[in-house]
Amino acid sequence: MPQVRAERFIRLDPETAFAFSQTTGEFRLKWDPFISAQGWMDGALSAGKGVRTRTVSKMGLVMVSEYVSFVPPRNVGMTMVSGPWFFTNFGGGWRFTADDGGTRAVWKYTFSCRPAWLRPVAERIGSWLLGREIEKRIEAFARACEDPQLVAECRRNIAERS
Repeated sequence: MPQVRAERFIRLDPETAFAFSQTTGEFRLKWDPFISAQGWMDGALSAGKGVRTRTVSKMGLVMVSEYVSFVPPRNVGMTMVSGPWFFTNFGGGWRFTADDGGTRAVWKYTFSCRPAWLRPVAERIGSWLLGREIEKRIEAFARACEDPQLVAECRRNIAERS
């Protein structure tokens, strides 16, 4: 299965960087260039193993994902429950590790395409497209993590949930 990966150094502690990455709703729209809407499903109020989210991309594609791992502040993994017809499966993982006074953030997507006869070409194109997309997203995330107002808002949100 193809995998795309992006990595950045974030000048925040892992706890804050992790929490920042797991935002949804209006706050998420302030930094994530890929989505036009995202929210928790089934009455969930926050992320956690087994929680599902519904994400709408700016291209209008809809995906329902489920958290298959959730280990704050180190990592999170999600898998597609339903989504665009051309994915047989899709998963995402994010890892955050302390690094030289900040955090090393690594994001990965793993996927496979259908139909089977088109898979070799579709997955090459998908690797290129998703590679560009994950780079744009993590770059936007890194920039947002440098914005004092967004960081303060994220920390207020964390404090309110505690």
